Amino acid sequence: MLSAQFFLLEGQQIIVFKTSNKLPVKVSNVHLFLAGNFNNWNPADSAWELHSDSLGYSHLLKHMPKGIYRFKVTRGSWQTVECTADGKPVENRIIKVLNDTTITVDIKGWQDNFAQPEKMHTATAQVHIISETFDIPQLSRQRRIWIYLPAGYQTSGKKYPVIYMHDGQNLFDAYTSGYGEWGIDEFMDKLPDSKECIIVGIDHGGDHRITEYDPYDSKYGKGRGSDYIDFIVTTLKPYIDAQYRTKTDAKHTTIAGSSMGGLISMYAILKYPHVFGNAGIFSPAFWIAPEIYQFAKQQKLLSKSRFYFVCGDAESDSMVNDMNKMADIISSKSVSIKRSPVIIIKGASHNEKQWNGDFPDFYNWLINGL
Repeated sequence: MLSAQFFLLEGQQIIVFKTSNKLPVKVSNVHLFLAGNFNNWNPADSAWELHSDSLGYSHLLKHMPKGIYRFKVTRGSWQTVECTADGKPVENRIIKVLNDTTITVDIKGWQDNFAQPEKMHTATAQVHIISETFDIPQLSRQRRIWIYLPAGYQTSGKKYPVIYMHDGQNLFDAYTSGYGEWGIDEFMDKLPDSKECIIVGIDHGGDHRITEYDPYDSKYGKGRGSDYIDFIVTTLKPYIDAQYRTKTDAKHTTIAGSSMGGLISMYAILKYPHVFGNAGIFSPAFWIAPEIYQFAKQQKLLSKSRFYFVCGDAESDSMVNDMNKMADIISSKSVSIKRSPVIIIKGASHNEKQWNGDFPDFYNWLINGL
């Protein structure tokens, strides 16, 4: 049975999903859906609905390309997602498709049958909200902007390096995070004065996240990544530099993010090497924007541009190869390994828990090189 485990499948690509007939269902007219990295984690995707038979089982046949897939079962929303028998969240189910196979899904419980623990704010005192409705004229939208200020900011009088990061909801506060927080503020609070910096977090745009973090058009819509980066460079950064004591040069300005945030961070340092001297490329979603490779080949970098590549080897079938391909392009531009390390974390998956663990090494590399 399949229950948050890793399955190694071999061969072709016809996959049959079916449930056991011991579903912990306390509602009538149940509709079950698979939500995963194959359908942008849509919890009510009709193309991935399981169909019931007369015996109470549900089936779904799919032709799937070979690769690693992650998914969960829902009843049509994330409030009705599967859980453990005692109401705890389950890890994503993971399959590696290499062959025709039948997967039996054993569901232990549904999240809405259990009282949910109250979400608590976890941001430390150094985290502040600049604005809940900061204007993004390039996108005709507004967004919440966070800022982490070092403990000594009010009394030191000195200027600080700045890191601009995406997915602000997930950086500092468990209350606003969808899948856990990076815990950046807790890490930063422990640093000595000599290693402090300012961190600016920009909330993602929800349904607009994929297109805002993609500079190219895709099946998900028109890419607005270039407009989004223009916002950071021409609107947000000038505001931050005017309102806070920052070191404004490229050497002391970094952009970083994970997944789609890794993709758009890569694009940002390529497009604006005179603005961003460093980039943290965490688990980059290069698969959605293969045009980024040609763009990287065409762009000129500054002699001191720095890149930090990191991902897990259990994230997807192509993650490591995709990231290494980009790192090789950067290396071909005479960027040394010291200025462009490539870190592969054995067994690591694609989630905030991984990036929480990756951030300290990235930060120490960044600060020690300034």
